[in-house]
Amino acid sequence: MMRVLPTMSLLAAAVLLTGCANLSPHFERPALPVPSTLGNAATTDSAVAGSDTPLPGWREFAQGPQLRALIALALDNNRDLRVAVLSIEKARAQYGVERANLFPSIAATGQGSRSRSPQGVNAAGTGNGSGQVNSQYSAQLGLSSYELDFSGRVRNLNDVALQEFLRVTENRHSVQLSLVAEVSSAWLTLAADRQRLQLAQETLASREASYALTERIFALGATSGLVLAQNQITVDSARLDVASFTSLVARDRNALNALVGSSVPADLLPANAALGQNGLLAIVAAQPAASVLLAVPAELSSQVLLQRPDVAAAEYSLRGTYASIGAARAAFFPSISLTASVGTGSNALSGLFESGSGSWSFIPQIRLPIFDAGRNQSNLAVAKANQGIALAQYEKVVQTAFREAADAFADRATLAQRLSAQTALLEATQRTFTLSDARFQAGVDNYLTVLDAQRSLYAAQQTLIGLQLAEQANRITLYKVLGGG
Repeated sequence: MMRVLPTMSLLAAAVLLTGCANLSPHFERPALPVPSTLGNAATTDSAVAGSDTPLPGWREFAQGPQLRALIALALDNNRDLRVAVLSIEKARAQYGVERANLFPSIAATGQGSRSRSPQGVNAAGTGNGSGQVNSQYSAQLGLSSYELDFSGRVRNLNDVALQEFLRVTENRHSVQLSLVAEVSSAWLTLAADRQRLQLAQETLASREASYALTERIFALGATSGLVLAQNQITVDSARLDVASFTSLVARDRNALNALVGSSVPADLLPANAALGQNGLLAIVAAQPAASVLLAVPAELSSQVLLQRPDVAAAEYSLRGTYASIGAARAAFFPSISLTASVGTGSNALSGLFESGSGSWSFIPQIRLPIFDAGRNQSNLAVAKANQGIALAQYEKVVQTAFREAADAFADRATLAQRLSAQTALLEATQRTFTLSDARFQAGVDNYLTVLDAQRSLYAAQQTLIGLQLAEQANRITLYKVLGGG
């Protein structure tokens, strides 16, 4: 047994020397193929970069307590996110399988056999022997076909698995970011549609009251049937809008329930807007209850795009191709594998561990590629082509990310002006409606003027609600396309 120790020490030294070479190319992150800034300077190639401060996390971004609680509920229950998390567990396990190849697999084996030779056949297989029973027992500890990774092939394959694990992790981040954005958007849409429904219901109530008054005046013969019919049109139009928005609100709730993965509690739904003494204008004169999202900076460095999960995932895919090139290059070099074992053997079980029963074996093997009809060269060419493809895909992802962010910034640049103009338009149409109704009551104008002013007021109110939703939705879009916090 003492002679076994130098052999095993030599084996341990060989294992420690494993991986002295690395044939993969050195990775450097490619320069971003986009302008240096996002926002106001995004249209130029200015060398002055904007802020690259990371955006806040979703808890800081969603400032409203209802929306924040709803997002947390969705992160716990959404099935798409569960699938993404389980995909991470799968990739982690696959990485563990590949990483195990870096280390020798040592196994203990025990074996026993008993056999009887028939009479007339001795142990050598010839005749004139007597029947006998043979026994043999052995116990061994060893490793089989362990590759000494001098060329770095196993380590590079391990790195490929690691980059795949990291890529899947970024996919999970992408699903979470999309879920936060979709839940926020669905919640804001429900809030806006509830306002639209409330506006339509208040409009219907106002028009029904106007129709009832016109009907009494018509009964007294003080107005024409045309005016009564025109009033009826406005009532029916409002009823149609109420029915449409009622259906839309129900669909919004269904969409929100599907995103959250369970029924949304009533206390987490957006509250209805309060109506003031100023009539319909009070519904939309101020920002809706959906105004709960943190503002996004007006200008950022393009480096912030590197925080996007899809950009990070593309980078990990690119890194993996570098490791694949290293593994393909290693196939051109000799590979050394070891098989070794130590143990004992005996014809009797009781003597298995007695002195003199020890055994050992040491079987190194070297494999030198000589001729493979160009297989290794072709595999290397494939790995290099995959690297070029991954680089082009990475640059494409970055360019797409920049375009999405630039589009969102472009929309945001005019939203404040559009909201201001629409608010002024709403105030003007409110005054027009008030004056035209007073002139009709005084008999100066016909009812068509009132109807036209009424339709313009209602349309302006609905448009303002839509613009307020668009302003909040733009914040969500910017938060998403910039990679979140």
